[in-house]
Amino acid sequence: MRQMGFFSRRIDREIAAYQRELVDTHYQEVENMYRQIRGWRHDYRNHIQVLKALVANNDWEGVKEYLDELDTDLNTVDTVIKTGNSMADAILNSKISLAKSRHIQVQADANIPMKLRMSELDLCVILGNLFDNAIEASLALPEEKRLIRVYMDMKGTQLYISFTNFTAVAKRQKIGRRFSTTKGAGHGFGLVRIDNIVDRMEGYLSRNSEDGAFTTEILIPQL
Repeated sequence: MRQMGFFSRRIDREIAAYQRELVDTHYQEVENMYRQIRGWRHDYRNHIQVLKALVANNDWEGVKEYLDELDTDLNTVDTVIKTGNSMADAILNSKISLAKSRHIQVQADANIPMKLRMSELDLCVILGNLFDNAIEASLALPEEKRLIRVYMDMKGTQLYISFTNFTAVAKRQKIGRRFSTTKGAGHGFGLVRIDNIVDRMEGYLSRNSEDGAFTTEILIPQL
């Protein structure tokens, strides 16, 4: 019994450490995104001066090229999704920005309340892990086949979360609520943390593996 208790406490400590690392990573990603936005705003006047100079010289081709460059640059920092919930916005936009930087297409549709029953930490852990796993799986595919679909909405009084990503592997064997994996311990801790949150909130979780695709669906009561 003592040995079991020792291993249980060790696992709890490792999960807690992984959770802190995960949250720190999310906040670093969000801070990086806002740093890019602040930098772009700081350069705004310089961009205007350059465009004025090009117009004064009737260099319309130069104007077009410069605007194209600005459009590309702005797309890297643009807030692409607004859910109605500030924490969800921060996590999703930082992860979408990360996915795009790795040439992964993301289709996201999310509409959730400003206030949720679940804590921001729990929301951060769930969304962060789901996105990180989807990004990792996508990187094994050619760029043109990389796709992550995210859908979030309220189903009555329950928050519904769905993540689907294309994969390079065949249908995997299911063990309980999870699937066999050759990935490291961090991956396993992330799944455990998601399961624990869903169980604590008396929610529902389903994972489905098919040839070339993986889907996770979660329902969490908010009353």
